[in-house]
Amino acid sequence: MSDAIATADAISFDPPAVAPERDLMSKFDGLIAERRMLADAGVRDPFGIVMDEVKSPTVAMIKGKETILLGTYNYMGMTFDPDVIQAGKDALDQFGSGTNGSRMLNGTFHDHMEVEQALRDFYDVSGAIVFSTGYMANLGMISTLVGKGEYVILDADSHASIYDGCAQGNAEIVRFRHNSVEDLDKRLGRLPKEPGKLVVLEGVYSMLGDIAPLKEMVAVAKKHGAMVLSDEAHSMGFFGPNGRGVYEDQGCEADVDFVVGTFSKSVGTVGGFCVSNHPKFEAIRMACRPYIFTASLPPSVVATAAASIRKLMHAHNKRAHLWENARMLHGGLIDMGFKLGTATPESAIIAVILEDQTQAVMMWQALLEAGIYVNMARPPATPAGTFLLRCSLCAEHTPDQIRQVLGTFQAAGRSMGVIG
Repeated sequence: MSDAIATADAISFDPPAVAPERDLMSKFDGLIAERRMLADAGVRDPFGIVMDEVKSPTVAMIKGKETILLGTYNYMGMTFDPDVIQAGKDALDQFGSGTNGSRMLNGTFHDHMEVEQALRDFYDVSGAIVFSTGYMANLGMISTLVGKGEYVILDADSHASIYDGCAQGNAEIVRFRHNSVEDLDKRLGRLPKEPGKLVVLEGVYSMLGDIAPLKEMVAVAKKHGAMVLSDEAHSMGFFGPNGRGVYEDQGCEADVDFVVGTFSKSVGTVGGFCVSNHPKFEAIRMACRPYIFTASLPPSVVATAAASIRKLMHAHNKRAHLWENARMLHGGLIDMGFKLGTATPESAIIAVILEDQTQAVMMWQALLEAGIYVNMARPPATPAGTFLLRCSLCAEHTPDQIRQVLGTFQAAGRSMGVIG
């Protein structure tokens, strides 16, 4: 029995012998059938990878095989930093494994205050609020900031957490074409002037790794009297002279009202946050349901985040090396003939575009069996008809590892007929 089929059986894709003709779970029949088809074809489940051991920011053991990690968001390689790990161990010893409460009750410990101060220092702002995840940060900020009779204007390719934040609120939702300054201007111009408006942008878009023309978009938003929230989840740590993100790199810090980010990428742990210089920013704590009605992060987690953020303030060499890695991988894949999401390396995300799901899954598996893990992305995470092998680079990847990755991509691409 193949590993794929054994895995499929273990997670019960087969329906029971007797089942109702239709119930609330019937809507998932298409997904179950799709995964069963892949399993029957001998393909490992792309969404069921287990890391048996992680040896470093760039290497893990998967099914007993040493594997180069090219699909994590550990951009700055902070997960194994000795100072970061020690901060977590110290907090675990001092405060225990959890808070057993929300931030509004008994869930604020010393290290929650410390990580929020680290964020204020890193971003040079007056206000910082930490959420349990980056998803919760977008969910909370957007649904709290924009209410009934107001407008939230977002890029059509926005992350799911941004869409869900819009859905949880009561504001009118207006979408504009991806990265189109002209369409943003046009749609803002059609809205009534009196209601409040929030334009939600992302520094780096996670699927293709392309960056937003934030400077022009922020200028358009301000022309129409809108506030701006920029999600810098995929740019924190290595864009801009201080690593604050694309909004710093493009020189629009003074005009971005709210910056959302996450600890699960460059910071190397888990959690989310929003920072702002708005004088009334602290009021969010008293009104934001995803902040109030959920448990706070364990003290060991926020302690590691604080230590990591303070080290990222001085990680200039890491930033430079990450960009070297991005240029090396992007250039090598282009030279081989792969179709990529961007013409030049715009971020630490390098997306290889494939023709269909079968081709994407088979090549993903060929890479994994050869010791390279990348992420496979498909609709609805990607635009309709777009299938990606999404590579996420780390500052700790060595030139030898990048060369090994390129060689493996070339062999897999040729065997699948993707390149000549």
